[in-house]
Amino acid sequence: MTADRPEPVPTSGAAGAAAVPDTHLELLLTDWLPAQRWFAGRDELVGGVRIAARSRIAEVDGAVFEHLLIEVPGTIGTPPRTYQVWLGRRTELPERLAHSEIGALAQPTADDAGALPGADGAVIVYDALHDPALTSLLLTALAGGSDLGAVHATAVPGADLDVSAPGLVISAEQSNTSVVFGESAILKIFRRLSPGRNPDGELLAALATAGSTHAARLLGELSGEIGGVSTTFGVLTEFFANSADGWQMATASVRDLMAEGDLRADEVGGDFAAEAHRLGAAVAAVHRDLADELGTTTVHEVELRRTIEQMATLATETIAVVPDLQPFTERIMATFDEAGSSAASLTLQRIHGDLHLGQVLRTLTGWALIDFEGEPSKPLDYRRAQHSTLRDIAGMLRSFDYAAHHLLPGSVQDSQHTFRAGEWSARNRRAFCDGYAEAARHDPRNAGVLLRAFELDKAVYEVRYEHDHRPAWLPIPMLAIDQLTRPKGTP
Repeated sequence: MTADRPEPVPTSGAAGAAAVPDTHLELLLTDWLPAQRWFAGRDELVGGVRIAARSRIAEVDGAVFEHLLIEVPGTIGTPPRTYQVWLGRRTELPERLAHSEIGALAQPTADDAGALPGADGAVIVYDALHDPALTSLLLTALAGGSDLGAVHATAVPGADLDVSAPGLVISAEQSNTSVVFGESAILKIFRRLSPGRNPDGELLAALATAGSTHAARLLGELSGEIGGVSTTFGVLTEFFANSADGWQMATASVRDLMAEGDLRADEVGGDFAAEAHRLGAAVAAVHRDLADELGTTTVHEVELRRTIEQMATLATETIAVVPDLQPFTERIMATFDEAGSSAASLTLQRIHGDLHLGQVLRTLTGWALIDFEGEPSKPLDYRRAQHSTLRDIAGMLRSFDYAAHHLLPGSVQDSQHTFRAGEWSARNRRAFCDGYAEAARHDPRNAGVLLRAFELDKAVYEVRYEHDHRPAWLPIPMLAIDQLTRPKGTP
């Protein structure tokens, strides 16, 4: 069997069906999972994990590869969470793969999925997405539209893939695992799975149909079944080599401004406003294309007020656990009340869903949006639903504010630096909205208090996140809470 033409192999559990128990492997996975950056259930492993399905993929270069669906117990009253693991088994693990080791297992029998022909004693199991032998199989299967065990690979017509390109895992990935192949393609493997099609592939396909120039081309998808529902396991897209991350560009501009001290944002060589303007136009173009391809819905007063009430409910829950927010309670609720009182109608459509400066790339030809899966912590139904474009716009406005103040945590800031940070934020937020308005032919700022409510909702979410995970960053969203809820006419 060769890496360029994998053959079908027997499985020991179809996707969505009970797999052959492997208690020792489940114990190893229980110990290994909490250390993985993409694993979100660190507090839910008291009862361990269960292998829900396993499919033997291939035997290549002395390794056996399997695809596992594992279930992690949910909190009380919630269903288990499903994760996928691409497992490798070797009698000896090369040094280049040592960092991906999960543990050692006794050699299973020849009838079991993980058996290594001719091997005696223990075998090493590891996260095989770090193994070029497996990633080569995945790329080849995607290029040919063939299956790997119970995993289906679908090729996009016309996609030209270099199957000889080596795969390299991106270490900075947070909630998924991405493998870059040379300078042309990137495969994102969704670690936590929900039954159904992931919006990343769905929206990229729609943008491709629309001929969008502001998103990566979809090249292929990996899928399988969970509970009888076809589910996205991964998406292969165009890789933007020689691109720059929006967050890195923006924060570099802020550092340039702070280094000058007495110059305004528009006087510094690293001024970002022109790029912010272009970015606004790119986001508007993506919104337009998604609306054209996937349609829109108009909601009226009752539905819109319900959305604002949900924001207020989240704020109430956050105030209860974040003492810093309590002095702002009346102002926060007054802002949401004002937005609810002005509710009339709103157009909903498919949106990015988790838009910020880290989700955009400056390519050689312009700005491109990436990672259309939405906020990973939200249910799949929510991420695939229609929402107001104001949600994306508010997310980007908050991101500009974060970039402006990112030097605050852990440093002593004088009033001059604080003033300059606010100036940078206001200048680039304005430029972004100007660019959006010109391309969309409507200005999001005309939404007034409604846009402010969406931004406040995002800031409340940020307060909870920083309180729980990065207390030193809490002053950034707290400053926004103060500004967004300040009564009109208050300096």
